[in-house]
Amino acid sequence: MKTCTGEKAQKCDPKVPQKCDYSTTSKGNLLVDRLMAEHMDVKHYMCGECGYQAADKSSLSRHAKIHTGEKPYKCDQCDYCTAWKWDLEKHKVKHTDEKPYMCGECGFRTGYRSTLTSHMKKHTEGLHTDG
Repeated sequence: MKTCTGEKAQKCDPKVPQKCDYSTTSKGNLLVDRLMAEHMDVKHYMCGECGYQAADKSSLSRHAKIHTGEKPYKCDQCDYCTAWKWDLEKHKVKHTDEKPYMCGECGFRTGYRSTLTSHMKKHTEGLHTDG
């Protein structure tokens, strides 16, 4: 009987020249294309429109939406639509007052992690000197 131990028994292939400590519970995560892309920058899938190269078919399919204009994700609050679900979720924050990201230095709050990251740079600028 197979039991759940939490052990990550599937290890990165030691035959890969730049072997790493990556391990996972699923063999599916150790697909050859993914490992080749990670360790050897090999990308077998290429976009016929622009030459973009991807390590796997799903990444190429995601990229192809740029060229097709397909935008299946639509905001229910406004006319905004996008090709990617994650982009719609990010957009929806604009319609709320939700600001879960807060600066520990000054209390500035924002709905976007990237905005907080940019803001935090203001606190570290000038703290480092050259030479």
